[in-house]
Order: sequence, then C-alpha cells, then structure tokens
Amino acid sequence: MYFRDIIGQEDVKQQLIDSTRKGVVPHARLFYEQGGAGAFPLALAYARYLNCRKRSEHDSCGYCPSCLKYNELAHPDLHFVFPITKKEKKKEVCDDYLPEWRSLLKNQIYFNLDHWLESIDPGNSQAQIYSKESDEIMRKLSLRIYEADYRILFVWLPERLHATCANKLLKIIEEPPENTVVLMVSEEPDMILGTIQSRTQRVNVRAIQTDDMVNALVKNEKMELDSARHVAHLAGGSYIKAMEVISINEENLIFLEQFKEMMRNSWARNVKGMKTMADRIASVGRERQKNFLAYCQHMIRENFMYRFQSPELIYTNKEEAAFALKFAPFIHEQNVFELMDELAKAEQHIAQNVNAKIVFFDLFLRLTVLIRQ
Repeated sequence: MYFRDIIGQEDVKQQLIDSTRKGVVPHARLFYEQGGAGAFPLALAYARYLNCRKRSEHDSCGYCPSCLKYNELAHPDLHFVFPITKKEKKKEVCDDYLPEWRSLLKNQIYFNLDHWLESIDPGNSQAQIYSKESDEIMRKLSLRIYEADYRILFVWLPERLHATCANKLLKIIEEPPENTVVLMVSEEPDMILGTIQSRTQRVNVRAIQTDDMVNALVKNEKMELDSARHVAHLAGGSYIKAMEVISINEENLIFLEQFKEMMRNSWARNVKGMKTMADRIASVGRERQKNFLAYCQHMIRENFMYRFQSPELIYTNKEEAAFALKFAPFIHEQNVFELMDELAKAEQHIAQNVNAKIVFFDLFLRLTVLIRQ
C-alpha cells in the first residue's frame, strides 16, 4: 500500500509525510472514518513510509528491503491485530488468520468488516479481538526489533477490543517500548476506551471528495463521466459504497426483498408471516442481522427524503427507487422518528446477544402500529 494508491485525502497524506520527514512520530495514532474513505490504506501506507529506507518527498520507494517485505505484508516488525471469531478451538488469536488476512489486503485496499468476515466464514459468532490476544501483543512487543526503524502494532477496529486487551493496549500506549508505534483504525472511535482515545493523536479521514471519487471511477472502473458522477453521488464519499452501487451488491438485493416483506407483513397485520420471517432471520449470523437492521434504517431515511423530491438528498439505487414510488407515502413526520428508534433499538439488542427471534418478532409487531399512523 502506497500513498499514491489512495483516492484523494491529499491533506492527510501530506500531513503524514511532513511529520515523518521532520522526525515527529507520535507513538500512537488513531485514524478514524465513517467507512470506505481510506483510513486503513492511509495508515498502512504511513507504516510503510516510516520504515522505507529510500523514501521520497511524496511516497515510499517500493524497492528497498523494507518495501519489498511490506509488499508481502510479511515484515518481521509489522504486527496486525483485528477482529476474529472463535469458530475453531485452534483459531483463537489473529496470527491464526494471517493467511486469510494477507489475502484480503492484497486483493482489496478498501474493505470493511463484512468483507473480512466473508473471507473467514464466521458462522453465528460476533467478531471481536479476544482477551487471549493481549498475551500475544505483550509477547511480540517484548521481542527486539529485527531490522526496522519503527516496530508497528497495527490495530484494526479497536472498538471491538475485549476489555482485557484494551487495558493492555493502554499500558503500551502509556509506556511504549522503544521505537514502537501503535496505529489504530476505527469506524466508531467513541466506542474505544476513553483513556486510550486521550493518549492518541487522532487523524480524521473525511469522506472522499466528489471530484476525487469521479476521477477514480473513470480511471479504475472505466466508467463514463455521467455514470461516474451518479455513482459518486450515491456513494456519499465511500469507495466501498461506490463498488456496491456498481455491482448492485447481492446482499443488498436480499435485504431489499426482506425489507419489502417486513413492511408488507406489518401493513397487512400478518402475524403468522411475521413469526416465520423472525425465525428465518434469526437463523443467520448476528453480523448479518445487524447489517439488515442498518439497511432498514437507511431505507426509512431514504423513503422519508423521497417525499421532498430533492434528488441531491436521495441515495438509492434503481431497485430501491422503484420501491420508493409506492412506499414513500407511508413514511412521514408522524412516524419516521419512532420507526428509526425501533430499528436502532433492535440493532442494539442484537449486538447485546438478546434472543434474535424475540427481538425481530417484537420489532415487527411494533412496526405494525407505526406504519399505520
């Protein structure tokens, strides 16, 4: 990963380059974004730049021994920590998943938790960074630095750290080993332990600018200019979302059909259909359940905005827009906030491991009242 591979974010790139060349290297940085803006590739390009032996004023060289090892994500002084699932007793720490992790990073520089979980088949478990990882972190950082100027501890999604791991990480940040840099990449920084947040230098990675997104789509995806502009608008500054818009993500199509079924059952007061649907959704993994509820909140918002006939405020694809023609009149000022609240509460309960069948059946019953308001 190089700075030149990252879409836009020129101000952040320059800030990281300038601080490195001046010898100002904070021992802990927290990169954060809303998702798909490039925080992860920025942090990885920064790690490479820190250890490049022949870096230029703009980027890493790409051919020194350090860069060659970063190309394979196999530098001995680069350590990754990321959410995993304990689907197998033999796979309890991040290093057990390194082959899958490296494969993902080599094929996708813009990715999210869903992409990662698809590559490891999580089953019904929620991904997190388990307490056992704390021992691995301490073991790795107790070793001498092999060859790099800076040893890098790279923590992706620190908001999913087990409390034990979070406290160990806090100790490392408070008293870091010599020449050790902790780089964290988060999509929910406020969920991270406050004492960790306060001891890091935060790097806000804003949504990708529209012009930068359009240029990238024209160059990388060979799109026509008008089509690229439309996709960039729907993407809202997220390259991941742009790719989903282009491919009409299969999961989103499934979610749309489930959303339609949910609303039709609620309108018809079809209790038997609600129970059947609750049982079916409860049978999939909790990460997918949360994704469906997040998608439902997106659809409620978009159908409410559809009433104002302002295209610049609407972010739906062709299939969703076709459904909104008939459904939007049912979402209005009297029920939109309560609908969003109920969906958000259901998502929170799923995250807290509440019985999924009960959560979804209760949600569907509540929607029955609200959709008819």
